[in-house]
Amino acid sequence: MARSILRKFPIGVQSFKKIRDNQFLYVDKTALVYELANSGGSYFLSRPRRFGKSLLISTFEAYFKGQKELFEGLAIEQLEKDWITYPVLHIDLNAEKFDAPEQLDALLSNQLTQWEEIYGKGEDETTLSLRFKGVIRRAAEQTGHPAVVLVDEYDKPLLQSLHKEAALHSAYKDTLKAFYGVLKSADQYLRFYLLTGVTKFSQVSVFSDLNQLNDISMDKRYNEICGLTWQEIADNFEPELKELAEDNDLTPEETRETMTRLYDGYHFMFGQEGIFNPFSVLNVLDRSQFDNYWFKTGTPTFLVELLKKTDYDLRDIDGVQMAVDGFADYRADVQRPIPVIYQSGYLTIKDYDKEFRLYTLGFPNEEVKYGFLSFIAPFYTAIPSTESPFYISRFVIELESGDVDAFMERLRAFFADIPYELNDKTERHYQAVFYLVFKLMGQFTEAEVRSARGRADAVVKTRDYIYVFEFKLDGTVEEALRQIDDKGYLIPYQSDGRQLIKVGANFSAEERNIENWTSQ
Repeated sequence: MARSILRKFPIGVQSFKKIRDNQFLYVDKTALVYELANSGGSYFLSRPRRFGKSLLISTFEAYFKGQKELFEGLAIEQLEKDWITYPVLHIDLNAEKFDAPEQLDALLSNQLTQWEEIYGKGEDETTLSLRFKGVIRRAAEQTGHPAVVLVDEYDKPLLQSLHKEAALHSAYKDTLKAFYGVLKSADQYLRFYLLTGVTKFSQVSVFSDLNQLNDISMDKRYNEICGLTWQEIADNFEPELKELAEDNDLTPEETRETMTRLYDGYHFMFGQEGIFNPFSVLNVLDRSQFDNYWFKTGTPTFLVELLKKTDYDLRDIDGVQMAVDGFADYRADVQRPIPVIYQSGYLTIKDYDKEFRLYTLGFPNEEVKYGFLSFIAPFYTAIPSTESPFYISRFVIELESGDVDAFMERLRAFFADIPYELNDKTERHYQAVFYLVFKLMGQFTEAEVRSARGRADAVVKTRDYIYVFEFKLDGTVEEALRQIDDKGYLIPYQSDGRQLIKVGANFSAEERNIENWTSQ
């Protein structure tokens, strides 16, 4: 339903000046901008895509250019007294598709040429790095103020070349390492510099010469510098929230609960307030309709490839643990998929064990959870991602009616339809398929999938029934049922009031399918 409230939403607008000049809605982050700009000189910030990094860079650019008029009525207007105009060098690596070595060189050279037209060029500055250092020095000397360098999506060439030929990725890495290394050698001419990106590649690559960078990605002081808190949403979008509730027949409390369930849950530091995905929030409030807005803007194909190459156990992804050091030393390689999946926004911090310094990661919200699982399903099953809800709803309907045999027959037919090339006959593959089917059922009913020892393989709760499933690979249905009894899998639900049904099944590795089953 179209909005009746005519306020301008800055969806896709990444220029702070454009937002302010054209009266787009703006959630004031300028107090944090001022604090960061006046607390030090060299920073790195990692946030998922579509999380406001480009707008943040643009806000810093306007501030350091002394464009006081753009900040009228914002917090920084009362904080800044001097409004000094600094020379700002803004590098945007979003503007190119990086699939050949010369493309990165061309983009950087083009940017340098524009600056050299303003500040001049040294005759002996023949490399990109020498030209960059020369521009920084002359900008500071000619203006009388140290320069500011802002780099937006510093890692885009590396991410785009990650699964292409190794030589291309290595060439990009070498170019960026030398180029960004200038920031350290030119430090005396710099007032401030900030690099943003999705991932932090390891210290042995592009950051090896930038060990002075202050990584604020997990700094609680800047937890809210990108993204939105619920308070910010409530304070800035009251009329849109009211209309969203009316259009979807929800109370204000139900509206908040739905927004939280779908779009909240990002934690960049344990113990801090959850952050809402700003792209999805702006879209749902602008359109007054719930949908998977953020997930639709990018497909995690390279992350799926990482999972498959490592034969990663999908059942562990929602609840995986990672040591503190894992956040500080990112390596985008096939042996360590979880850190990159975290930084890409598909996982977030859920818990922290202080004694062992272990973080527990999980899906931040339902938009990401079911979007990711639906996207990954075709890589393991015969379910097309666009038809996942249709396929899964059939399973749910049968369990809601208490028809276990129909459910198991459908599951058996489902396995029979898996293309041979997708089925590698390993137990891990079968486990992944079970996991995806039951996890995706959670969109429509209360379904849990367990991988920990001593837990049932799956539990599904409908209005009238609670099902406990146990699958045995090349075992017997009697063994499966006996395990349900011996392990007490039904005990937690005995006082629930719904009918309890235990389902034991045997899966034949040779036949690549469910051989038989029984329920009690």
